[in-house]
Amino acid sequence: MAQGLQLSQRLTQSLVLAPQLQQSLALLQAPTLELKALVEQELQQNPVLEEDAEAEPELQDADSRDDEAPSNDAADPAEPPADLAFDPATEKQADAPADDFQAEFDRLAQLDQEWRDHFAQTNPPVRRSAEDEEKRQFMFDSLVAATSLQETLLEQVRESHLPEEQWPTAEMIIGNIDDYGYLKATAEELSSSTGLPPERILEVLKTIQTFDPPGVGARNLQECLLLQLERTGQQDTLEYRIVKDFMEALGKRRIPEIARGTGCEIDQVQEALQRIARLEPRPGRAFLPDNDQYVLPEVFVQKMGNEFTVTTNNEHIPHLRISNTYKDLMSQGGNSTEVRNYIREKIRAGKFLIKSLHQRQQTILNIAREIVKRQHGFMEKGVSLLKPLTMVQVAEVVGVHETTVSRAVSGKYMDTPQGIFEMKYFFTAGIQTASGNGMSNTSVKEMIAEIFKKEDPTKPLSDQEVVKMLKEKGIVIARRTVAKYRTELNILPSNLRKVY
Repeated sequence: MAQGLQLSQRLTQSLVLAPQLQQSLALLQAPTLELKALVEQELQQNPVLEEDAEAEPELQDADSRDDEAPSNDAADPAEPPADLAFDPATEKQADAPADDFQAEFDRLAQLDQEWRDHFAQTNPPVRRSAEDEEKRQFMFDSLVAATSLQETLLEQVRESHLPEEQWPTAEMIIGNIDDYGYLKATAEELSSSTGLPPERILEVLKTIQTFDPPGVGARNLQECLLLQLERTGQQDTLEYRIVKDFMEALGKRRIPEIARGTGCEIDQVQEALQRIARLEPRPGRAFLPDNDQYVLPEVFVQKMGNEFTVTTNNEHIPHLRISNTYKDLMSQGGNSTEVRNYIREKIRAGKFLIKSLHQRQQTILNIAREIVKRQHGFMEKGVSLLKPLTMVQVAEVVGVHETTVSRAVSGKYMDTPQGIFEMKYFFTAGIQTASGNGMSNTSVKEMIAEIFKKEDPTKPLSDQEVVKMLKEKGIVIARRTVAKYRTELNILPSNLRKVY
């Protein structure tokens, strides 16, 4: 059979997301701060859009809202709004006189009013006093970028007694210290890559290990703990001896073995272990960038009488409108067809963005209301009354697809009377109880944590004993499930929790 290149045609069907639909889904999934960045990017790309920074929603009478406001039924982002769909009749107006565009301007004005009405319905205007504004601004002005561990160590190099010719060696060592404060390369590896003698590298490393935080520059956990004990002058203590000579037994909590090896009583060893537990196994923990994550709630839940009121956080959502400058430009009859078509397309893109923002807020609000309705017990009492809930159940009530619910709650947080929780937290699987009611596995995990908290340290409970205790309360789960939840709670097995 001859070999060669051949050209053939094949007809296939595939599903492709339109650019507008992709934008709508991106807006729905983005958290508030990311959404703000996306809108600001769109403001730079679309000249007909502008932000109305001074716009404040005004409360209207219920009757007028019913006549003017859009329906609260959340639409699936997979379905573009009806008034934004492709209209051949509108396309034919490209060559029509510019005055025919006035009808579309009227629709833009109505859309702008609907956007204001949406704010008024979901969030009453908040009137802050001058003192509140001053405190709020002071809080934002006080937020500063944190200094990394490496930057802190480099500053200490220049303040130390190290000769200036050794600073490059110190910088090279600090560059090999990870975010937890451990040196991830041996002296021999550093020597082979730099050509410096290992003795010189170890000499500089010894100086770095005197820097703050205590334990930084250690090559393993044992050295990290010893450095911290040495910093406080505890070289002659029992805990220093345990870390130095019985590290393996310490990791496995073999208290009797440590007591025999040190010649001390078990009570003395346990007290020493408690003091060792106060040491920091990760010296660089305080400098981790994850510690600087700020959560901005997307939804607020407040109790008003016997009911819970749900509102969306519209404070950080930019209020957009179509620029009057381009409206006036379109009304001029001297513009060419090319200019009118360009402005028309930009206005349509702006309309779709404004409508998508409106639809995003309404979808999140409807989902949040259904969550609060089904998790009323949690809002009142806390985690113990958290009920099983799936995204399918919420999607059926809200009238959207399950994937839309998933996108809407992704990365979003809810400020509740019990604290701030990720919206995904309220979607949990359930465990059937003896009474036939479902109980959230999060609630069961909380019960297991409480059981272990109240156990006798000298006689720690086994997983099977916890299974029996839960069964007495009408909750039937397997032993391996208890072991799984115990691991997730960072609780050691019974043999490692025992206090002699």
